[in-house]
Amino acid sequence: MSLSRFFILYVLHLQPLHGYEITKHIAELTNGCCAPTEGSLYPVLREFKEAGLVDLLIQIVCGRERKVYTLTPKGEKALGVASQAWCEVADLLKMPQDNSFSCKEKNGADHLGAKSRYD
Repeated sequence: MSLSRFFILYVLHLQPLHGYEITKHIAELTNGCCAPTEGSLYPVLREFKEAGLVDLLIQIVCGRERKVYTLTPKGEKALGVASQAWCEVADLLKMPQDNSFSCKEKNGADHLGAKSRYD
């Protein structure tokens, strides 16, 4: 699951939100690095709805329809799986640099056996 999809599930885990609030909460949470655009958010929300990860509630606010998304039990489970996976990735990024965790072999070739274009 992509990081932006993870954050959509995460903020809905915290509370039910409408689309603009989802984007706003993710932007605040990630200091703006992972906030989805409207063009990417709504297709993901539709996909999550079809997969049973979120439910959609319609509210009328000032005479206008507002779609509020809530996380389902299936969505909570998906968030738990994604959270574990992203925690493992974060742990890898925190590993001290050493020669065993490198894209280069000792002879300067990359793992496919070709010399790097930067050598």
